[in-house]
Amino acid sequence: MKKKLGLGLALILALALVLALGSCAHPYEKFAETPLTITFIQTTDIHGAIFPYDFITGKPLDTSMAQVAAIVAERRARGEVVLLDNGDSLQGQPTVYYYNFEKTNVPHIWSEVLNFLEYDAVTVGNHDIEAGHPVYDKLVDELKMPFICANVVKEGSGEPYFEPYAIIKRQGIKIAILGLTEPGITHQLPKAFWEGMDVLDMVDTAKKWVPIIQEKEKPDLIIGLFHAGVDWTYGGATADTPKNESGSQLVAERVAGFDLIFVGHDHAGWDGKGWDAVAKTKTVDVKDPNGKIVPIFGGLAGAQSVPIVQVQLLWDKSNKAWKKDISGILKPLKGVAADPAFMAKFDPYKAELLAWVERPIGKMEGKMHSDDALFGDSAFVDLIHRIQLEVTNDPAMGLKPAQISFAAPLDQNAYLPSTADGTIKVRDMFTLYKYENFLYTMELTGEQIRKFMEFNYANQFNQMTGPSDNLLSFLKDKDGKPVFNARYNSYDTSVRPYNYDSVAGIKYVVDVSKPAGSRVTIQSMANGSAFDLAKTYTVAINSYRGSGGGNHLTRGVGLDLKQLQRLELVTSSTTKDLRYYMLKWFEKQAGIIKPVRDDNWKVIPEDWAAAGRVKDYPMIYGPAK
Repeated sequence: MKKKLGLGLALILALALVLALGSCAHPYEKFAETPLTITFIQTTDIHGAIFPYDFITGKPLDTSMAQVAAIVAERRARGEVVLLDNGDSLQGQPTVYYYNFEKTNVPHIWSEVLNFLEYDAVTVGNHDIEAGHPVYDKLVDELKMPFICANVVKEGSGEPYFEPYAIIKRQGIKIAILGLTEPGITHQLPKAFWEGMDVLDMVDTAKKWVPIIQEKEKPDLIIGLFHAGVDWTYGGATADTPKNESGSQLVAERVAGFDLIFVGHDHAGWDGKGWDAVAKTKTVDVKDPNGKIVPIFGGLAGAQSVPIVQVQLLWDKSNKAWKKDISGILKPLKGVAADPAFMAKFDPYKAELLAWVERPIGKMEGKMHSDDALFGDSAFVDLIHRIQLEVTNDPAMGLKPAQISFAAPLDQNAYLPSTADGTIKVRDMFTLYKYENFLYTMELTGEQIRKFMEFNYANQFNQMTGPSDNLLSFLKDKDGKPVFNARYNSYDTSVRPYNYDSVAGIKYVVDVSKPAGSRVTIQSMANGSAFDLAKTYTVAINSYRGSGGGNHLTRGVGLDLKQLQRLELVTSSTTKDLRYYMLKWFEKQAGIIKPVRDDNWKVIPEDWAAAGRVKDYPMIYGPAK
């Protein structure tokens, strides 16, 4: 009797278990009638715009992280939010420079901002790497969220230097975020900044990691967080150019699995569509290899606008799969009030920063503007030359004395000083010199210097046939007409003006009536002594140019890029960025600084050049007001 009861009980329990299992709903079935909506917000290319205040100009900023904080708080009050940052945050405003190089014994202000706003994942930009290992390695340690980038790997092993991806969960939904950055870092920056690292092709890296993520994590969504542009033709590249700097759309088109991609680096702003390389417009639906549309979103620099993207997930019970609906906007933040909680948290930081940037460091007579440097010799760039030569020739600096200096206007809209009475302040150094470059000395022969200059002026100037021609070399369309850039409200030059190097320490002329490659005549050294093409000279040059940036030393002179990146040709270097030494230079000046153009070079025929400037100036800067 006991056996029969036991058997019956077993049957009852087994039946109950079967019924229980049969009635157990799939965990996602709660979203079968009412979809889960997840809002994604991305910031990118903030460049130190933490406060609604420009510490360089001393004027208010329309947008900043304070406005981002307000948008995030408002969206979180509505529902689920995933907050992502796409890099290029550690360069631009004195806010980050101060914590990069001056006040380094406390948590970095940028890690404090990201932690305060509870970001979910962050990736790295080229200008973050430019801050140097001590800065971004410290930042990774301070952050409370994953710092991801799959294609920055350890040199030699190929293992990711940062975490390759992050997993984020919302109500049981698993979201995978794959980080990538633009591979141009290795030829844009000196190797000292990326020592022990390499940066791989974006498409190849995505092809490796997406299957790994799918198999290991089985995510419900795969999101790309790419610090790279969308227009894969940028810089004359093709879709098959290895390590394409603007490879975000190529990844979407060549690697299946992504639901949504966020981009940055190009400062162009993307609202779901991709780049039509034929029509040159942002109008194309980007499709992966399986024909699925992959929306591409990307904010504007300095938080001018941020993508707010809603992903609706509706569970299909019969197919046991998600139906996904993705829509979004590129929201301008101008007019959005700063978040009070954010400002209260960071006001003490702002007060300290203001005290630093407002500190007087010298006095200047008159004003100077970088616009002159686009068309010929200029007082603005000559001041940079003067500082570079004096720094290298100061025995206390321990550098090799340079006879010749290369320099360019790093911002075509820069002016100095910014005060009415000529007082130079710390913040003016960010106008005079925009980027965190080191100062190098290198050995070049006179012939190599000449080739450098020919390459430079071939890119900067047009070959003129008369005074009615353009002086500057403008980018042309297929019909030979200058290309208008609506983003900048100006016409595009063949290369960016930060690649317009001039040379100090010698006297020379540039004849724009002659073809590229035969325009430069070097007359003598600045002191009147002979310039010798066979002689070796020590030149002062910034780290961007000295490591191959702009191609002056590679395509122009013919030097090996890898040799340049290994700094094998660098004979001495500053240990801090050039801006730091410029600041110290101003502090050492005893009297009022009188910036003057040294007139060591000119463009000829002079009347043609003058007429060309009149024609070209409004094409760059707009009509006179």
